[in-house]
Amino acid sequence: MFSFKKLIDEVNRPLVMGIINVTPDSFSDGGETFNLGDVIEKVKTMCNEGADIIDVGACSTAPKNSIVSEAEEIARLEKFLPEIIKISSVPVSLDTLRPAVAKYGLSVGVSVINDESGEFNPLMAELVKEYGCGWIFMHTGGLSSRETKVYENGVIEDVRKFFERMKSEAMSVGLNEQQLAFDCGIGFGKTRDDDLIILNSCGKISEFYPLLVGVSRKRIIGELTHKGNPKDRLSGSIAAAALLAYNGVGILRVHDVGATLDAIKISEAIKRGTI
Repeated sequence: MFSFKKLIDEVNRPLVMGIINVTPDSFSDGGETFNLGDVIEKVKTMCNEGADIIDVGACSTAPKNSIVSEAEEIARLEKFLPEIIKISSVPVSLDTLRPAVAKYGLSVGVSVINDESGEFNPLMAELVKEYGCGWIFMHTGGLSSRETKVYENGVIEDVRKFFERMKSEAMSVGLNEQQLAFDCGIGFGKTRDDDLIILNSCGKISEFYPLLVGVSRKRIIGELTHKGNPKDRLSGSIAAAALLAYNGVGILRVHDVGATLDAIKISEAIKRGTI
């Protein structure tokens, strides 16, 4: 059985999840890893830099993009995923909301399903139980990255209730708590003010959950730094990662593994007060 707790305990710091988008239209690196040679080199680089998990996505959820068909998502993965798993020295997660896509990924060796559906899917739960993999739930407010929602009781309360509900349902079907992690869904169903409220409250939320935050190169970084091109958002992303690590976030999903790990090392040392 995959255990987030075991992995976090082994490295004794926040986990770094390196992003590999095998798509032509990702918001930050569209097309850069859409041929096998580039994908292999990027996976090797991330592993050498110290990534703890490699997260593979074949369907962009960027605000301006349309969701590709299930068949196309699987076809993209068939081209890349077996080779990624073969060369990766760390566990591989699959970023998808579709059980059929998850089943394909698990059948070739994926260790974690990074579920961006924003709901509890019984079919996904069956797969997680069958394969003993990790399962990450992402809060979306029931909306996409193209939409926003008014949270009557505040976005933090909505996130907390969602996490509690997902955990309860997962446990009710016999899953182990250590298989589960929770993503607050920066940019999904949220305004940029909502994003900031969540980022400011991650320390409190992470006291109760293995929390994943994916803020790398996102709109909130661009708006705060006035950088329209996602590739110009490295310094803002690293600043956010350092603060989030200091506040106890368990997993950081990032594009820039080496730079993020440097920031974590500084953050952890400051927190300890010793080299």
